Amino acid sequence: MSAGWGSERPLTAIARARLSGPARQAVVDGQIRPGMSALDYGCGRGEDVRSLRRMHINISGWDPHFFPEGLQTASDAVLLTYVLNVIEDQEERRATLSHAWELARSILIVSARLTWERYKVRGKEYADGVLTSRQTFQHLYSPSELREFVQEVTDVRCVSAAPGVVYAFREDAARIAFLARRIVPDAEWMASGDTASAIAAVVDYTERRGRLPRLEEMPDPLAMLLGHLSLSDLQRLVRRTADAGKIAAGVTRTTLNTLLFLAVELFNGRGPFGSLPLTVQLDIRACFSSYAEACKRADRLLLKLRDDTYVRGAMRASKAGKLTPTALYVHRRAVDQIPTVLRLYEHCAAIAAGRADGWTVVKLRHQGRAVSWLDYPEFDTDPHPKLASSYTVEMKSLDTTYVSYEDCQNRPLLHRKHEFLAADDPDVPKYSRLTEAEVRAGLYEHPHLIRTEQGWEGELVRCGRALRGHRLVRRAGPLP
Repeated sequence: MSAGWGSERPLTAIARARLSGPARQAVVDGQIRPGMSALDYGCGRGEDVRSLRRMHINISGWDPHFFPEGLQTASDAVLLTYVLNVIEDQEERRATLSHAWELARSILIVSARLTWERYKVRGKEYADGVLTSRQTFQHLYSPSELREFVQEVTDVRCVSAAPGVVYAFREDAARIAFLARRIVPDAEWMASGDTASAIAAVVDYTERRGRLPRLEEMPDPLAMLLGHLSLSDLQRLVRRTADAGKIAAGVTRTTLNTLLFLAVELFNGRGPFGSLPLTVQLDIRACFSSYAEACKRADRLLLKLRDDTYVRGAMRASKAGKLTPTALYVHRRAVDQIPTVLRLYEHCAAIAAGRADGWTVVKLRHQGRAVSWLDYPEFDTDPHPKLASSYTVEMKSLDTTYVSYEDCQNRPLLHRKHEFLAADDPDVPKYSRLTEAEVRAGLYEHPHLIRTEQGWEGELVRCGRALRGHRLVRRAGPLP
């Protein structure tokens, strides 16, 4: 074994051809970006360091075995990627996390292997983990255990960015800004190259947001194009051009999004008004009489999440998604159209234990509280897409379950795809026509048989039908 260690830790450092999942998540979330410094603390063979440098990130790496000469310098962002799970001593684990936090000026990004990977780790029980035949050690975390551990050591509120990836922010305002971007994404501005197109961009923003933007919210080129106009001139031009109905709809949308954000923020720890991003502050001033009033309404919304009758009523009233006796299933494209309390339901689970990557359909259980993110990678192209994986968070205990169907020979599949979408989705007519044809052909007469690939194929054969894309045709050859 390595000197001073109880296991062969260097053997856990694997070679990668691309960014690790946690580093990729941090880049996507804008927590690692050009213009800021970064340190990969315990960088292993250094693949993330090399990949991020190619993305023009100012990053250095240190590892006690592979890069002991690297500098452990304080940096804006510090990555602690799959380090804690290979340390067999609990006190050393805590000290490592604490030192990484000391080095992080803005954010610490912590990741670890998760309990559902236990089947991949073969060995004997050792301390609070597993010692493999190669003498490597693994302590596997649940997503909530990892988040709680990081919170305990750093003494700040943390956010689960993805299952097994936790962000600890040095400043609470940065945490709140991250939550805000997840719930109310940054505004998209129309391209503009002259004053007329710049005014059109402001009108578009006003209609979507329900209020006129401030100069500080605008992209610099746009602000420069409008710099010669006074605020009253700009207001007059917008009032003359903007659609009053669209502005009213924008006010409603912004009000609901703000309530959703404030409710999630309370779930994760609410800060003072001044800690909110400028855009959210302006939304509150435009849509509410005061910050206190907005918070009270958000608090009531969070309380409603505990009311089974209210939640079931919201599911029945939803304009998008498929309601079953146990849950509401909603496609990713339609989530923004479900009632705000149900969006809050999904966001709270994501903040507590991470939202699965690459999901297609979210399942919100109304018997008890649990959220599942289901991945149907071929949803758009396969008339009956197969389930690749599911990730479930039990809300009361924050226990998580991950199931992969990649190696399954008889995967679950979907029917009636149009029911998972909003009515105005452009694919609904095509999916509806297929469902109607399948019903007429008798393919849904035995629902218990068609839930999996083999059962569905058997019913297609029995009914003498086959699928060509999203068209049902008669099967060639004699009927069985």
